[in-house]
Amino acid sequence: MAVLGLIVLGVLGKGLSWAIEHWLGFVPGWVWSSLQVLIALALLSFFRRSLLIVLSFLCQVYVLFIRGTPIVVQVMFIYFALPMLANIRIDGLTAAIFTLMINSGAYISEIVRGALQSVPKGLKEAGEAMGLPFHKILLHIIGPVAFRRMIPAMGNQCIISLKDSSLFIVIGVAELTRQGQEIIANNFRSVEIWGAVAVIYLILTGLIALALKFVEHRMRIV
Repeated sequence: MAVLGLIVLGVLGKGLSWAIEHWLGFVPGWVWSSLQVLIALALLSFFRRSLLIVLSFLCQVYVLFIRGTPIVVQVMFIYFALPMLANIRIDGLTAAIFTLMINSGAYISEIVRGALQSVPKGLKEAGEAMGLPFHKILLHIIGPVAFRRMIPAMGNQCIISLKDSSLFIVIGVAELTRQGQEIIANNFRSVEIWGAVAVIYLILTGLIALALKFVEHRMRIV
């Protein structure tokens, strides 16, 4: 049904473009643009359920692919293969940031999904019994409970993403590990430099852990 909706939308768009070009050139362009937007919104509303099923399937494929491949392979694909496929050049820093986003996004989506599903259904039913709309139930009842439960896993993912940034040395990104390697190449003091790199990572991850502990303490149920 979703595919049918896209086909209908494409046909209507082509038909409107042809009509504007041959018969209705005197009508302002903004009128036809507004009409196309309204038609697209109407079709999306009509095929909403099918679109949600398609989007759910695509999200599951995305999570499966990202969790099933190493982050090094992902950044190498984005940095080396994607420019060949899409004919665009991506610098190392942009590729590293984009890889971290899509990699951590897959894990965070599962963390959020698990936290939301762990909330007892009775809370939702209680909100419905009070006559609250779903967005208010999600914001004021389910959301705070789920957020408290996802804090530890979210903290672990933040720390893992920070440490995974050291793997981007394979594409020449000047991150902390790369800087340490370049310093060692000049003075050959491996013990001191790698020790300093380890301490810096420990400080950064410790700050993240402390911040999350503070948030968890503020969010706890008294």
